[in-house]
Amino acid sequence: MDDITSAAAEPDRLRLLRVLGPSHVWALGVGIVLVGEYMGWNFSVGKGGMIAGLMACWVAGLLYTCVAMIDSEVTSTVAAAGGQYAQAKHIVGPLMAFNVGLFLVMAYTMLEAANAITVGFLLDTVAGMQGQAGLNQQPFIVLAIMFLAWLNYRGVLATLTFNLVITAVAFLAIVALFVSVQFGASAVPLDFSAITTDPLPYGWVGIVASLHFGLWYYLGIEGTCQAAEEVRSPARSLPYGTMAGIMTLLVAATMTWYICSGLMPWEYLGQAGTPLFDAARVTGSTGLMILLFVGTAFATLASANGCINDASRAWFSMSRDRYLPSWFGAVHPVYRTPYRAIVFLVPIALIFALGAPLDQVVTFSILSGLLGYTFMTFNMVMFRNKWPLGKIKRGYVHPFHPLPTIVLLILCSTAYFAVFLGYGTQLSAMMCFYIIASLWFHFRRYKFVRRGDQFTMPWPKPQGY
Repeated sequence: MDDITSAAAEPDRLRLLRVLGPSHVWALGVGIVLVGEYMGWNFSVGKGGMIAGLMACWVAGLLYTCVAMIDSEVTSTVAAAGGQYAQAKHIVGPLMAFNVGLFLVMAYTMLEAANAITVGFLLDTVAGMQGQAGLNQQPFIVLAIMFLAWLNYRGVLATLTFNLVITAVAFLAIVALFVSVQFGASAVPLDFSAITTDPLPYGWVGIVASLHFGLWYYLGIEGTCQAAEEVRSPARSLPYGTMAGIMTLLVAATMTWYICSGLMPWEYLGQAGTPLFDAARVTGSTGLMILLFVGTAFATLASANGCINDASRAWFSMSRDRYLPSWFGAVHPVYRTPYRAIVFLVPIALIFALGAPLDQVVTFSILSGLLGYTFMTFNMVMFRNKWPLGKIKRGYVHPFHPLPTIVLLILCSTAYFAVFLGYGTQLSAMMCFYIIASLWFHFRRYKFVRRGDQFTMPWPKPQGY
């Protein structure tokens, strides 16, 4: 089937449109991630208490700052759809590229499923406030995923412009809640007494364990790389959009911890489904409740929207290079989107959204992301060694190399241990899944790969070759 499909598709050579600017890159990165401020991060407080939750917020912020710095340099140079997959393909080799592509697809598809679960939970919570408990969440989960898949199918510019608007509203909702509480709009005063009375309820191991869900504050910022082939000026737009995105998220994450920890007991906060919306409910202000309901809904929709964009680009890129059946590598003749990849991933997201608990889906996404970040450390070292500064043109050069790489590797190793403390079985199962997938690629799929067609960068031979 691959040979027939590729023979039919090659004459067209339809390409993705370069229509995006820095604001769209910011909207893609922050849009995917901002939902982490609205749900999921608070499980870190349940793992270790308020102080542990704050430390997880800042340590995870350091980890993702390193990710953003490394990504900005490599992706502004390897400006191709697929992001980290395209980097691995050019710098490391086919087996690593296949695994990195799979990490990306699974991380974003699971994040999309988690967002859909949150939409259903939010609507159920609001219905319960109106005396209509027991709302059937499944139709809303399906509707959210199907609508966003349709939007992505129709075109990337409309998709990310939509993300830009709703992401800005969701971010401003966090700022408005923070400012309102600071100026006395809350019926319940901020209370941080737990910091002094019981700062570390589970000891220092609680700080390590909390890092697991602390990653959820920022998971997905690396998704800005997936739009590299659709950006008008990759050397300018990708670094600006990515670095502005991580700075936005650091501010939003700190404000979120401050508001929620001050308004709710950490025991409740550690298991809440929609912590920012719950914080708005505690204030007693109807206006803030409506605003944070809108903010939560917009954040989840923006994240799911960006996840569909990123997962489909990774799947499309792998198929275009024949790492997967090339049938998935088709570009729509009118909308210029990877429409088959978009449609194929919809039922996978629906299976997990309808059949798995939120914490399990979040953990699956986090672990897939962690594996991708671990790859970045080796990729960055190989990139600088093979093509030293001055040998090829870079859109951005991140400072202090190799310090960010070393810090990232150390923090990733710590995060694996944190996940193992609470989800060791799932960690082992996921590693087995990726090992089996690697064996399938090596023995069954690699023969279809045309290595000479993969390398699209006009670079000189690597140093030492």
